[in-house]
Amino acid sequence: APRLRTVELVARDKACEHPDKACHGESCPLANGFYDRLPAARQAALDSGLLLDQPALRAVALEHAVCPYYLGQELVRWADVVVGDYNHYFDLNAILHALLLANEWKVGVLVDEAHNLLERARRMYTAELDRSALQALRRSAPAPVAKALDRLGRCWSKQQREQSGPYCAYATVPACFSSALRQASSAIADHLAENPADSDNALLDFHFDALHFLKVLDLFGAHTLFDITLDLPRARPGKAGGNSVLCLRNVIPAPHLRQRFAAARSTVLFSATLTPLHFHRDTLGLPADTASLDVESPFAAEQLTIRVARHVSTRYRDRADSLGAVVDLIARQFAQAPGNYLAFFSSFDYLDKAAALFDAQHPTLPMWAQSRAMSAPDRDAFLARFTDEGRGIGFAVLGGLFGEAIDLPGSRLIGAFVATLGLPPPDAVNEHMRRRIDATFGDGYAYTYLYPGIQKVVQAVGRVIRTDTDAGIVHLLDDRFDRPDVRKLFPRWWKVEPASRPEARNSAKTRLRPLPDIRPDPAFP
Repeated sequence: APRLRTVELVARDKACEHPDKACHGESCPLANGFYDRLPAARQAALDSGLLLDQPALRAVALEHAVCPYYLGQELVRWADVVVGDYNHYFDLNAILHALLLANEWKVGVLVDEAHNLLERARRMYTAELDRSALQALRRSAPAPVAKALDRLGRCWSKQQREQSGPYCAYATVPACFSSALRQASSAIADHLAENPADSDNALLDFHFDALHFLKVLDLFGAHTLFDITLDLPRARPGKAGGNSVLCLRNVIPAPHLRQRFAAARSTVLFSATLTPLHFHRDTLGLPADTASLDVESPFAAEQLTIRVARHVSTRYRDRADSLGAVVDLIARQFAQAPGNYLAFFSSFDYLDKAAALFDAQHPTLPMWAQSRAMSAPDRDAFLARFTDEGRGIGFAVLGGLFGEAIDLPGSRLIGAFVATLGLPPPDAVNEHMRRRIDATFGDGYAYTYLYPGIQKVVQAVGRVIRTDTDAGIVHLLDDRFDRPDVRKLFPRWWKVEPASRPEARNSAKTRLRPLPDIRPDPAFP
């Protein structure tokens, strides 16, 4: 039977051998003469075997002194299967989509962990410009470029002076600004064409950011917001000074992704958390006749004990009062069944306070916590604590590094605590997105807050049961997990234990007013 040649694509920064050099023949030795050495390198790669993963590509590329990243891109034309990140097919500049159209290929697209495609696509079709980058570049820019940057800066300052608050969304991008940005981008392009050896990273970075902004601007429509955020306190409404960020923010990627789906012969999206289906169909732009298959879980309800802490509220206004109850429940569960647990929180602030209280009240119990901007070695060290014989609690942020895509089977993880519904903060940005989604599909609250939040909860709980022999326990720490519109988003195989006797919310010493609404606090999540 014929065998398939497989090529793995990775991001350019992960494959780059000379990150300190510009990506052209005047600077990088692997780019200089690339096409002269490419035929031999390509043939050697094709002769080396059918699996051309990144280590195999790198070995061949370095042997022939060519760039591993661009060698992989060239070999796509000789591949039967291409494995890569979403952006290689769905991004604005996606090479796989461009090659498909240019060569009229008939391809099938498989999208793993498809619940992540919405947020990833939003980022792909969002563009930002930071005024601090413009100001820094202006000080070092060559004269022809500086003149165009000055005009852009004046238009930017005018818009900032006219802004009435720290964050504002606008119906359109001002013509003055878009015209000045196009002129500045053109001036930079002319300069680079005349000076190809110019390796000013600030100039190149701003040029690429401007090109992306202009490309997204050309696609501007009801699916995108234009907003400006002032960097307080340095920038003030009505003032020209200080920093600000301009953003073309994609809200609904459906119009862009619809073209990608249409170009493929077939597309299969799969994930354990594609509920509710209409949410993903609407936001991703799936065809109306999309077929769906809800496969029964390989796990049984008896494997996973799920309890709702109905006396706990993790609403933002209640979180300080919730800490004692959350820490006490974690400690009691550990005492009843020592082993490895993950405790998930809605933010680093909430996590840090809970971890500090847990450590103060239970100093002999092993615990470790996720930190901000964790490095790869730190991430590996966090996961290494979860051994078959280990005992302790790892504190993590829901939706972060350890909320999905980690595998801790058997006794490496026997339980989890989820102290949040995962609702995004109802800040100015999310509220504008909610209104835009509500005008397009209706039910803007569920699309913006509830569905994405519970999706993260389900993913986190999914870390506990990884094989058909695993068993574990999960505590959902918020009374809102009992609401019908939340419970209907749980996987069908889950069986939540019935309520026990009523308890005082958060603390026996603290009586909080009833908070029946699952919607977040208007001022914060």
